[in-house]
Amino acid sequence: MDMEITAWNSLHSAMTAQQDRRPFSRATVRRIADFARPHRRQIQRFLLLSVATALLAVATPILAGRVVDSIVRGSDTGTVTRLALLIALIAVAEAGLGLLTRWLSATLGEGLIFDLRTAVFDHVQRMPVAFFTRTRTGALVSRLNNDVIGAQRAFSNTLSGVVSNLVTLVLTLGVMLTISWQITLLSLVLLPVFVVPARRTGARMAGLQREAAHHNAAMGAQMTERFSAPGATLVKLFGRPSEESAAFAERASLVRDIGVRTAMAQSAFITALTLVSALALALVYGLGGFYALRGSLEPGAVVALALLLTRLYSPLTALAGARVEVMSALVSFERVFEVLDLKPLIEQRADARPVPEGPVSVEFDRVSFGYPSADKVSLASLEDVATLDDRGGSPVLHEVSFRAEPGRMIALVGSSGAGKSTIAQLLPRLYDVDAGSVRLNGVDVRDLSADSIRDTLGMVTQDGHLFHESVRANLLIARPDASEDDLRDALRRSRLDGLIASLPEGLDTVVGERGYRLSGGERQRLTIARLLLARQRVVILDEATAHLDSTSEAAVQEALAEALEGRTAVVIAHRLSTVRAADLILVVEEGRVVEQGTHTELLAAGGRYAELHRTQFERPSDEIRPLVG
Repeated sequence: MDMEITAWNSLHSAMTAQQDRRPFSRATVRRIADFARPHRRQIQRFLLLSVATALLAVATPILAGRVVDSIVRGSDTGTVTRLALLIALIAVAEAGLGLLTRWLSATLGEGLIFDLRTAVFDHVQRMPVAFFTRTRTGALVSRLNNDVIGAQRAFSNTLSGVVSNLVTLVLTLGVMLTISWQITLLSLVLLPVFVVPARRTGARMAGLQREAAHHNAAMGAQMTERFSAPGATLVKLFGRPSEESAAFAERASLVRDIGVRTAMAQSAFITALTLVSALALALVYGLGGFYALRGSLEPGAVVALALLLTRLYSPLTALAGARVEVMSALVSFERVFEVLDLKPLIEQRADARPVPEGPVSVEFDRVSFGYPSADKVSLASLEDVATLDDRGGSPVLHEVSFRAEPGRMIALVGSSGAGKSTIAQLLPRLYDVDAGSVRLNGVDVRDLSADSIRDTLGMVTQDGHLFHESVRANLLIARPDASEDDLRDALRRSRLDGLIASLPEGLDTVVGERGYRLSGGERQRLTIARLLLARQRVVILDEATAHLDSTSEAAVQEALAEALEGRTAVVIAHRLSTVRAADLILVVEEGRVVEQGTHTELLAAGGRYAELHRTQFERPSDEIRPLVG
């Protein structure tokens, strides 16, 4: 059994050897040391226990040989009993140390996973929205899972393995040489027969693993896209289920065939190396028996050599692959550090202050802005591309200026792609301006704390996002300390109290992925309820009713009227009828404010607003209720 485990370890090391062999820098090693410094006491205890376990592992074969010698010599039963008890005590001690070592290993490893994951998660949360629009979610999640675990193995597995295997190897080899240097050297002759097939089979297995991973990723991508609510709807409406099934079956069959080939390669390898280990034992017993019959070697020494041989091959093969395992762990660390080294574009100043109390004014002062290029916000490895797209940085907004007085409503209208949503994203500081400034109550948002901005400003988009959680959980995101009465009041004001009463579990009903168990109007009203619960002083509505039918829109408009009451509002709307009562309407085209004024003033001016109004109201069905007035 020990030889079979050794064969598996050898195969794993050989397979790993075929993986990524990118060079690493000393700076990476120093960063790893800095990261591990808080755990240094645990690492020291871990290494000491590993050394103690290795010492006990070598002691047992020696005592077993002495038992055999005592029996052959006809020693008294007390000697044999004492040796047997000592072997038993060592076994108990080895088991106890093994459990303690495993506990330390698990504690150290899981502690490092916790530190790395929280560091990456916290860092990613600070990244700008542009990072998430470019990054493949699966690739980012992989950094938090696979690469973090790979880095953790450097401490919980590789580090202890190198130390314990090195100690075991030195002690075992030293003891075997003192017993019989001839048999020891002949045993080592078979080592290449043990290791070389592992390297060759490992290369083949690594290739099969990469191929299987590729096909599994393709299957996963197909399932992820087709099993989401929008994807499943698209397939049902426009897709061909039989062709989808055939494509999936083809990928699954490739994975199946690779699985069969992998299983057979593993079995052939393990069988061959088990045979080699049996031949090595036969050599020890045959040659050792020969020397024992000639009187030049004790019978117990033959048994000790045989037992020690099983403990010699394992550390030798493990150490042969140790460099590869270390390199693999370092690559994992580098991939984690790659994410941590990507600097967020939005940084909070050390002296950031809160938004001043009272009603809030919103002001844009000669704001110019262009979306950042990919190299500033993303990584090629997270986008699954060879090189990052270097486009970006071109101005989207050009010297935009306006002011919304406290409690007033500003409306942004214009063609699609004119820059209206970009203006809305600059207010909560999802991006920073390139020139000019955005102010809340006269203070530049770059001088305000992120928490204060979140507490002051709320936003409802045309596709209000909901998590796959309960109604209650989705609401409490806005205000975790909200009472049951607060929740009920927000739902009543957003015209959702009747819906909640009809749900099977009320507030604890799960809304489904992205809220797809609710209608579009219900989802929007739930995001408005979230806004009402937060009680923010500034409200941004970005096409909040763009995709709703007239009935749903009427209900949402009523809820929005509640949300806007007494608050400063910035409203982006395609339907001009929803903003006719705005205190100020800005017409945005190609990133510039080309007109501004009230509804009546802009119509009288006969400019772009009048043109948009005339185009829309050629269709009477577009006449719907305004947000206010």
